[in-house]
Amino acid sequence: MRKTQVLAAVAALLGGQWFSLSAGAQTDKPQYGASLEIAAANYSVAPMSWDIADWAWKLPADSLQLEQLFAADLNKARSHGGKYRFLTDAWLPPDAVRGELAESWAWKESPLRLEIKLRKGVMFPAKPGVMAQRELTAEDVVFSFNRTATSPKKVAGFLDYLAKVEALDRHTVVMTFNHYQSDWDYRYAWGHFSAIVPKEVVDAGAGNWRNANGTGPFQLVDVVQGSSQSYVKNPLYWDKDRIGGQDYALPFVDKLNIRVFKDEAAVLTALRTAKLDILETIRWSAVDELKQHAPALKWQRRPATGAVTLSMRTDTKPFDDIRVRRALNMAINRQEIIDGYYKGNAELFAFPQSAEFGGFFEPLSAMPESVRELFEFNLDKARKLLAEAGYAKGFSFKVQVCACDPDLLDLLPLVAAQLDKVGVKIEIVPTEYGALYSMMRNGTAATGVFRLNGIGNPPQSLRRDFVAGQYFNTSRWDDKAFEQRLESVYTERDEAKQQATIHALSREILDKAPYIWLPGPLRYSAWWPWVRNYEGELFAGGMRGAPIYARIWVDQAMKKKLGF
Repeated sequence: MRKTQVLAAVAALLGGQWFSLSAGAQTDKPQYGASLEIAAANYSVAPMSWDIADWAWKLPADSLQLEQLFAADLNKARSHGGKYRFLTDAWLPPDAVRGELAESWAWKESPLRLEIKLRKGVMFPAKPGVMAQRELTAEDVVFSFNRTATSPKKVAGFLDYLAKVEALDRHTVVMTFNHYQSDWDYRYAWGHFSAIVPKEVVDAGAGNWRNANGTGPFQLVDVVQGSSQSYVKNPLYWDKDRIGGQDYALPFVDKLNIRVFKDEAAVLTALRTAKLDILETIRWSAVDELKQHAPALKWQRRPATGAVTLSMRTDTKPFDDIRVRRALNMAINRQEIIDGYYKGNAELFAFPQSAEFGGFFEPLSAMPESVRELFEFNLDKARKLLAEAGYAKGFSFKVQVCACDPDLLDLLPLVAAQLDKVGVKIEIVPTEYGALYSMMRNGTAATGVFRLNGIGNPPQSLRRDFVAGQYFNTSRWDDKAFEQRLESVYTERDEAKQQATIHALSREILDKAPYIWLPGPLRYSAWWPWVRNYEGELFAGGMRGAPIYARIWVDQAMKKKLGF
């Protein structure tokens, strides 16, 4: 890119007048064609599986060919003049959910059931050697549910609220409930594990990406392991986007690549040189330099939707003693971490609930004193509690951390140095994500696990992290009374009562401190201004980017004018 073009771009940006670059450089009329290069929110983690029955949380982010019964209503996104940012991976505002494969639905009583009418004319494209082109039917939904629900890898209890899923006719699905489930739509309508996969793909081998097929906006055509997934537009895709009072067939782009980067410097260079159009996750530490060297980029700073935690296995000594767990929390100088490490780009309190959840969230100021004191740096009290528990001279333990996360790898030594002041020493064990994930699933992870803990949705973060048998429960927390109260949230239809129970349970788990509660980092997204119909939305459901990407078009005249 020539220097004169850079200066023109900067001048245009500062003036807020991108359209002045040239006639037609920016237009509100969508353009078809071109390609998108994206590094998604978890750009350092390669696909963990191509088979929904493996219950891999990242599969929806990688499988842009798949669809679900419901999705986010992106007409309510900021890019369409709405109020929602769609940043959380397991939470959709109740008034921002629409049917995707489902055209309509209605509740029925005695027994409690949901009757779903599927869209007619939604097609699976032909896949040579796998399946012929054909229409989606209710039997596809039934098959997908039964296979997911009976998988040996399923999350325990996740789908137990459903007694059965049946096809009433070719385009009608009936879900019969064992009991009301307040987050039923997340669990099997728009969540992480509810994609609709045809039987032909399973028969051909669903774990092989070459057999992947679905009704979604894109078709998977190539995978370079650990590097990229390549897609082309699905010419049979059914959905449209209304822009300026006119309906446009989707998707707009012809090609899309999801890139995988293990090296942070490499992904930042790719964005700066426009080898990437969108980078969905950027650390605060890279922002100033990127703004200096690529001033044309558009930015979004997003609130913390989770926090860093260090879990302590409560089924082993010394962490079976609450005094030890509380002591380690008090030994952490969180403000030093926020100011010195994050340079202010972090929130003190962002787990197990998020301010994005409205009435389900309580700020730290509303918490009992016993919770608030855990977030206050107090070395004297930490040492006193350790001495009372019999560990006046401290102890040591191993902490695993994902080797693919530069933020965590940089932060953990600082946490270790703070704990060392009370005689507690940690051995840092960087672990490849696939191996760490497997250990978490089978309960063989180290005594401590250091990770960025997303909040999911109001009850989900409590269930996932603090219910026995859940593989993200790395503290091995086991409290049957806690679990029973949490179950009452799922069966309660009154939202105010749900919120009251969530408040009480969140306070309780914070107070008992199975984790060291650390700040929640703010994140940034950046994209080039030729990326249109987009304002940094991340998820249109459980880790799902496909509906968002399908609505993006590329202003090719602007891109050319900027020298790319």
